[in-house]
Amino acid sequence: MHSWVLNDLLTIALAHRASDVHLAVGQPPKMRSQGALVLLPLSALLPVLPGEDTLSTEALHDMLRTKMQATAWEQFLAGEEVDFSFSVQALGRFRANAFMQQHGAGVVLRHIPEHIPSLADLHTPAVLVQLLQHVGLLLVTGPTGSGKSTTLAAMVQHLNQHTQQHIVTLEDPIEFVHTSANSHITQREMGQHSGSFAHALRAALRQDPDVLLIGELRDLDTIRLALTAAETGHLVLASLHTRHAAASIERMVDVFAAHEKALVRTQLSEALVGVVSQTLLPVARIHSHGPERCAVFETLVATPAVRHLIREGKSAQLQSVLQTGAAFGMQTMAQAMQEAIALGRVRDTQVAPE
Repeated sequence: MHSWVLNDLLTIALAHRASDVHLAVGQPPKMRSQGALVLLPLSALLPVLPGEDTLSTEALHDMLRTKMQATAWEQFLAGEEVDFSFSVQALGRFRANAFMQQHGAGVVLRHIPEHIPSLADLHTPAVLVQLLQHVGLLLVTGPTGSGKSTTLAAMVQHLNQHTQQHIVTLEDPIEFVHTSANSHITQREMGQHSGSFAHALRAALRQDPDVLLIGELRDLDTIRLALTAAETGHLVLASLHTRHAAASIERMVDVFAAHEKALVRTQLSEALVGVVSQTLLPVARIHSHGPERCAVFETLVATPAVRHLIREGKSAQLQSVLQTGAAFGMQTMAQAMQEAIALGRVRDTQVAPE
């Protein structure tokens, strides 16, 4: 097993167009391909000795030690979960989360393409370009692995190419690496450049930003500061692990204490620009160098009617507004799926959206 190195495993995974690689002590390496978790085909790497098709503690530790910074490695050895990222020549960048599990160490690695796609490449709703011209809070939501980071990177790339602004990104870890063009981009990584999202966000407000990207709204302090930044004339781009627009509104409100909820609903109703919720579906025709899955987007635009429902705590009624809001660029997930199928972008999987 010691003849295996992490770069070899990643090379094989990418040759099979995998999005993620799962490694754990006592288990054979696995990869996520076309949405399914399958064994990594290792026939070219397997040694002759039997019983070495699974990872040993020593082998996995050797792999991780070469990719982690010293501080992260010490935290991992102390039993902490660690987020980190790294680059491999000719393969690109990878985001990783290392952790301890029942049988020892484990790590999940996500491939991050070097090329940052445009909004047009992702087939995002046309209204998204208009929403990026506003100040306020613009949310990108969806389950884990639905492409939120890619959509956020495409938004930053659009602003970088078409506006002259200071864009500050707060990430854990840094995924897509941006090069300043018409805008000036500052990328900061939690744990390396700041202790937490909330601390970095407080500091960012004193760094003359026009646009703030928050990798994830994780806790009350970060959400509170994000709302404040959105209210004070900044465009705030952020992600949430929620499946639909209405759930995103409730998630943000529910982290606050009961006596604060009414005020937060008012703040959110005034600060919100829109919510883009996404999921990935298999493409209609797989090409040798193209993606295997395509994003479809539910889109909520903060019209006066939407702001009223948020302020009054009637999030359940947002679905009906989505269904009838096409004139404002809105669409439900079901409508987005039907359109993508009709245009031949994705296969008809016969699975109704949740």
